[in-house]
Amino acid sequence: MAVVGTLLGVVVTHHFQRRATVRGEEFARSEALRQERIATYSAFAAAVEEYRRGQADRWYGSRRDPGGPEYIAVRDRAHHLRTAARQALYRVKLLTVDAEVVLAADRAYVNTREISTATEEDGHRERDRESREAIEAFVTRASPLVR
Repeated sequence: MAVVGTLLGVVVTHHFQRRATVRGEEFARSEALRQERIATYSAFAAAVEEYRRGQADRWYGSRRDPGGPEYIAVRDRAHHLRTAARQALYRVKLLTVDAEVVLAADRAYVNTREISTATEEDGHRERDRESREAIEAFVTRASPLVR
């Protein structure tokens, strides 16, 4: 009878240890994903903010000297920043299952892209405001996924 009790104790202990191990592994995976999302969402918001600034520089540069060397430089920088923002957007899409977060990220990217297409100062300011609001909306929508 003692052998049966010992075996039963071993089986029960193994079962509970296995469950604890699985819970620990699940927590570790969950925490790693949370940390990766924090890094990715922060990087996207930073990249699209930099892109927004680059688009503003591009817009103002096109007003001062369209086709001039200063404009060419700010245009090229804006293109570089667009590429960086798009790369960050792809990471957001790869790490996010929430369609609303992806939609908010897309909206922030597109609204920022549109800044340089305004034809007048008021339109430029409006597009810049829409871009800022879209970036804020992305951060607001994504933040529950990292808490």
